[in-house]
Amino acid sequence: MDKSHEQKSAAAFLYPPIEPYERRMLDVGDGHSLYVEECGNPAGVPVVVLHGGPGGGSSPMMRRFFDPLHYRIVLFDQRGCGRSRPHASVEANTTQHLIRDIEAIRQTLGIGRWIVFGGSWGATLALAYAQAHPAHAAWLVLRGVFLGTQAELDWFYGGGAGRFYPELWARFAEAIPPEEQGDLIGAYRRRLFSGVFAQESRFARLWSDWENALATVETRVFHDTPVDYARAFARLENHYFSNDCFFDRDGQLLEDLWKMAGVRGTIVQGQLDMICPPVMAWTLHRAWTGSTLRMVPMAGHALSEPGITAELVGVMDSLRNIGLLRA
Repeated sequence: MDKSHEQKSAAAFLYPPIEPYERRMLDVGDGHSLYVEECGNPAGVPVVVLHGGPGGGSSPMMRRFFDPLHYRIVLFDQRGCGRSRPHASVEANTTQHLIRDIEAIRQTLGIGRWIVFGGSWGATLALAYAQAHPAHAAWLVLRGVFLGTQAELDWFYGGGAGRFYPELWARFAEAIPPEEQGDLIGAYRRRLFSGVFAQESRFARLWSDWENALATVETRVFHDTPVDYARAFARLENHYFSNDCFFDRDGQLLEDLWKMAGVRGTIVQGQLDMICPPVMAWTLHRAWTGSTLRMVPMAGHALSEPGITAELVGVMDSLRNIGLLRA
C-alpha cells in the first residue's frame, strides 16, 4: 500500500450515504425490543451487519460498505444498546440470546441465506452464529478478530496493551485502588453496576475511553463520549467479559469450527490492531480451511481506518459475483 493510498480518508472508499427503506422495532421476548433497519435493494443479496462491543450499536456509516444496487443490507442494534430497548440492560442478555435474535430477524424478513458481516465482537458473534446455523450463513466477512478467549481479555485488561501506551493505561487502571487492580474487569464491574448513576457514568467513560483511544493507529483519548452511549457500551462489554462471553469453555469458537464445515469467509485484520491482536486472526485462518486472510499494513482496529475500509469495500464488491443465494 503506497503512501498516497494510506492517506486517503475512509470516506473516499465508501458508497454514498443511503437511507433505510424500512425501520421497525422487533419484539424478541424477555422484555427486549430490537431496532432493525433495511436499506439498499429489497431484491438484492442479503447481508446482516453485526456491530461490535458488545454494546456498540449500529451507525449510518455501516450501511456504506455495500453496493446498494446489489445488496439488501440489514442492520440492527443488539440487546441493550443503540435504539433497542431497554437501554443498557444486561437482563436476558447473553451470546445465546443474540444468536436467537439474529435468527428471529432472518425469519421475520423471510431471508433464506445471508452474508454475515461483523467486526470485533461482531466477528465473535458471526462465528458463534455460523456454528449454530451454518445452513443460513452464505459467507462470513470478519474484521478485527476477537475470539472471546481469556488470553485476549488479559491482553487488553491485564496490562499487555498498556505496555505500549503507559500513560493511557495509567488513566484507566489507576482510577481503581491498588488492591483491586489485579482484576480490573471485576473492579469496574462493581462500579458500573453500583446503582449510583454518577459513579456508573464516570467509570463507563473511563472504560470506553480506554478502548476508543487504542482503536486507531493515531491514538487519542475521547473526553466527550456521550454518557448514554458509554454506559451501555461499558456495562454490556463488562457483563459479557465477566461471564467469559457466555461460552462453555475457553477457546470454544476455535474448537467448534467443525460445526461450520462448508462455510467460507474472508478475514480483514489490521496489522497494528492493539485491541484484537493480529495473532488471533492468523490462528483462526490457519484453523478454518474455508477462510482467506487479508492483513492490512499500517492499520489498527477501527472500521474507519482507511486501509480497513478500503479492504472491506473491496471484499464486498468481490462477493457480488460469486452466486450467493438471494432471499
